[in-house]
Amino acid sequence: MAAHRLRLWWRRRRLSAAAAAAGAFVVISAALVLTLSSWPRDDEAPRSFSSDSADLVDLTLLKNAKEKGALCLDGSPAGYHLQRGFGSGSNSWLLHLEGGGWCRSLQSCALRKLTALGSSNYMERQIAFHGILSNIQSQNPDFYNWNKVKIRYCDGASFSGDVENELQNGTTLFFRGQRIWEAIMDELLGEGLAEAKQAFLTGCSAGGLATYIHCDDFRALLPKKVTVKCLADGGFFLDVNDIIGKRSMRSFYNDVVHLQEVGKRFPNCISMMEPAQCFFPHKIIKNMKTPTFILNPAYDAWQIQHVLAPNASEPQDSWLSCKLDINKCNSSQIEILQGFRADLLDALSEVKKKKEWGMFIDSCFVHCQTLNNITWHSPSSPRVNDKTIAEAVGDWYFERRVVKEIDCPFPCNPTCYNLVFAQPYKL
Repeated sequence: MAAHRLRLWWRRRRLSAAAAAAGAFVVISAALVLTLSSWPRDDEAPRSFSSDSADLVDLTLLKNAKEKGALCLDGSPAGYHLQRGFGSGSNSWLLHLEGGGWCRSLQSCALRKLTALGSSNYMERQIAFHGILSNIQSQNPDFYNWNKVKIRYCDGASFSGDVENELQNGTTLFFRGQRIWEAIMDELLGEGLAEAKQAFLTGCSAGGLATYIHCDDFRALLPKKVTVKCLADGGFFLDVNDIIGKRSMRSFYNDVVHLQEVGKRFPNCISMMEPAQCFFPHKIIKNMKTPTFILNPAYDAWQIQHVLAPNASEPQDSWLSCKLDINKCNSSQIEILQGFRADLLDALSEVKKKKEWGMFIDSCFVHCQTLNNITWHSPSSPRVNDKTIAEAVGDWYFERRVVKEIDCPFPCNPTCYNLVFAQPYKL
């Protein structure tokens, strides 16, 4: 992974200091400088200014993974981290599907299998749980004492590929995301999920897309009397034209879908349109039945870099400064970004008709927001209508109020944290 590291600065933008902030870097001593994989991992934001330290949670490798075919790209067993609940949360379960992009070719998948996103041999043996996975009540007021599981992502196709033969043109690669999903669910049912009184499937980025794909499957695992809902964070990827009128993301997904035979997941959809189109959330949600919460920034940093202004569509790098720091976008670029926001809201029109669904669309230049204490729930968290993301999600899950929050356009929200990159995310 060392070859794919970048430095990421988090900075809080306040309107009163917008002009100064546009050219400033955060101070390193503020503990906001992170070294990260350039894939959009779901733990990519700053931790917390709190002195509270999170417990480390061990990696569990899937039992009988080889027999079940539930293998990472390199053939190693899939894995997950399980932290047991306590008190009133002992019979409640929250699962999180890890994100981390996709691989679209044999070459990119072969490189990926040499990382934690393609092999459990490279996964951390212990990780800290933050944000929606935190067991500290002040950081995670509604879900802190639930059983919590982080499911590691190592298949390269949002837990949805299913290819029988692992030999691909002379290269050994296991495209088994669907089997990983099924095997881990089976194992967790035996660990206590089967006795859950309420359950919550969540995911970020590629894991957010996987949440849309598997949400109804998750609902079907448990009795109807159990409250089951889903949350997708930063996973509403758009099928829109880029800055030169190309459907770059559709082309990318087309490669992923065909390489890993993802079309098997959408038999009805692929009979009516290109298989790649069926991989986009706005198509998937039309047939979803399970109540779902959509958390997405209107100016999703990963999508600005790879859906709206991918490198192939701007070889002169005229968008580079804007893609690295939204405060450096010129007026013409801001106008295009506002059009991208309008496309997102239009694609979400289906959600407005779904009474049991919720949404929180903030106007921040960020990607995933649930697994970090600052963005999830803290005194300095981003807010829409004076609610943090954690408060909005909790209100929705427990039906304390209807939650369909849509922020005003950039740069209106002074509580936003906006990412500043040294280089764009890896595609």
